[in-house]
Amino acid sequence: MTDEPQLRLGVNIDHVATVRNARGGDYPDPLRAAKIAEKAGADGITAHLREDRRHISDADIAGLMEVLTVPLNFEMAATDEMQQIALRHKPHAVCIVPEKREERTTEGGLEVAREENRLAHFIAPLRNAGCRVSIFIAADQRQIEAAHRIGAQVIELHTGAYCDAHAEGRYEDRDRELEALREMSAFGHSLGMEVHAGHGLNYETVQPVAAFPEVRELNIGHFIIGESIFRGLEPAILEMRRLMDEARA
Repeated sequence: MTDEPQLRLGVNIDHVATVRNARGGDYPDPLRAAKIAEKAGADGITAHLREDRRHISDADIAGLMEVLTVPLNFEMAATDEMQQIALRHKPHAVCIVPEKREERTTEGGLEVAREENRLAHFIAPLRNAGCRVSIFIAADQRQIEAAHRIGAQVIELHTGAYCDAHAEGRYEDRDRELEALREMSAFGHSLGMEVHAGHGLNYETVQPVAAFPEVRELNIGHFIIGESIFRGLEPAILEMRRLMDEARA
C-alpha cells in the first residue's frame, strides 16, 4: 500500500436537483442525497450554484451548510453576486469555475492568465473569510502559474477532454490528455498548491487519474448520480471509492 494520503472523494449533487426541478417540486431532495453520500464515505459534497439556478438553489446551499458534517465545496462563477453568497455562508472551499448560460455543463477550465488582476482581487475576500479557494482550470502550465500568482490554494484540473476522448474511442488523444494531466498535477504540486481533478470521470476513466500521487481529491457527480438510478446512491459511491483506493494501492 502506498504511503500517500488517501485520495478524497467529493460527490457533486447538482443533478439530484436537476431531477427535482424537472417537476418543480421538492423531490428528490439534494440534502438527503448529501447525507447518503456522507454515510457512504464521501469526504466532501460539491454543489454548483449557477447564475440561472438551473439545478442547485440558494435554499439548497443554506441547507447544506446546516446539515453537512463533511466540507462543502461551493462551485461558483466569479461574479459579485456569487462572491456575496459565499461570504455570507463561508463554506470550507470555494471553487471558481467558468460559466456560460448556454452551456449544458462546464465546458472547460477558467481563463486565469487573461484575467489575473481581476481574479486576484476577487478571491482575496474569500481567502480572508477563511475559505479555501480553488480554481477549475485546464491542464495548462500557463493557467496553473497564473492561479498560483493570484493566491489560489488549490487547483482542480478539468478531466473532461480526457474522458470525452476515451468515450469516443480516440485513444491517442485520450493518452495525450492523460499525460498532460499527469504532468500538470506534478507541476501544480511543485508550486505548493493542492491538486484536485474532476469532470466526466466514471468507473472506466477514474483509475488512471486516481493513480497520480499528487492528486488529493476527485470531484465526481454526473456519473455517480446517473449510476445511482441502477444500483442505488450508496452502492454507486462505494464502487467509485473502491476503484479510487485500488488505483492508489
